[in-house]
Amino acid sequence: MNKHIAVIPGDGIGPEIIKQALAVLDAVAAIYGHSFCCTEVDMGGCAIDAWGDPLPQEMLDKCLAADSVLLGAVGGEKWNHMPSDKRPEKGLLRLRAGMGVYSNNRPAKIWPQLASASPLKKSIVDKGIDFIIVRELIGGIYFGDHKTEVADGQKKATDILSYTEAEIERIGRIGFETARKRRGLLCSVEKSNVLDSSRLWKSVMHRLAAEYPDVTLVDMLVDNCAMQIVKNPAQFDVIVTENMFGDILSDEASMITGSIGMIPSSSLGATDCGLYEPIHGSAPDIAGTDTANPIGTILSAAMMLRYSFNMAEEAEAIENAVSAALDEGYRTADIMPSDEQEAATCKKVGCSEMGRQIINKLKR
Repeated sequence: MNKHIAVIPGDGIGPEIIKQALAVLDAVAAIYGHSFCCTEVDMGGCAIDAWGDPLPQEMLDKCLAADSVLLGAVGGEKWNHMPSDKRPEKGLLRLRAGMGVYSNNRPAKIWPQLASASPLKKSIVDKGIDFIIVRELIGGIYFGDHKTEVADGQKKATDILSYTEAEIERIGRIGFETARKRRGLLCSVEKSNVLDSSRLWKSVMHRLAAEYPDVTLVDMLVDNCAMQIVKNPAQFDVIVTENMFGDILSDEASMITGSIGMIPSSSLGATDCGLYEPIHGSAPDIAGTDTANPIGTILSAAMMLRYSFNMAEEAEAIENAVSAALDEGYRTADIMPSDEQEAATCKKVGCSEMGRQIINKLKR
């Protein structure tokens, strides 16, 4: 099978982790007889430096012409002084909107080999952590009007949070369909005791629930959900929520699994063309040191194979190779055990060596 991938290395550690993910994809192509043609795309700070724009139209067009998009990370302190419409993150928002990817799916799963890395008590971790956060991606407060003005002699900033029924329904259906394929439990997270947008969200979710009698729907306020994720994460199967709440909760969820460097994500819309990226940032402080963890990016590539290319066997092979490398004790700095006795059984490696070990364990 031949597939065209738009590759966005981005900023900071982005090029390093993308290099390892592409090496894994090359190995998969060789084993399974596929061909992955990759087109490099500038986005983020590097695009600002080269083009004066975080995502020039020419670069967006390259993404739209591809079968899927694989992203490293964008941003960094170097560009923090830029005006809001020229910051690296604006390119990412423009890419999501241009691709029409409205559903961001972030798994929070603890690998058994890394159980001790979780900041939670062992008694909590032993109950299991395996859930997915389905986050609405191109609506809400991030995409509403933003303005700063002078009122009564002082600056006043306003950000608009709005959702339509249609926007809520389409992400709600993704939540229900995802739960249907898992353990059949969907938690809808909002702030309906305060926000009108959340009251509409809740009403739409309950209307949809009638179409999914095999899925149990529960409501939870976002502040309670934040507490429950650290108190009893085993209760969750699928969480569906709006853009800003999902942004915050998914970062919290990633940390209870031991390392943000292990978590992939997919962003999907009405077509098979998706956007795949690790959930961590560009980490400019360690860029170029070969210490970044490439696993989140490699697992994002596996998600791309599964959800955009219908290559479930190949995706599972990558996931099994990651597990095998962890079984043999290979660890990047972020997932090295803090306990000296446990650390003595592990092998600390850099970004490129972790990629090589995963490739060595790929099997058909």
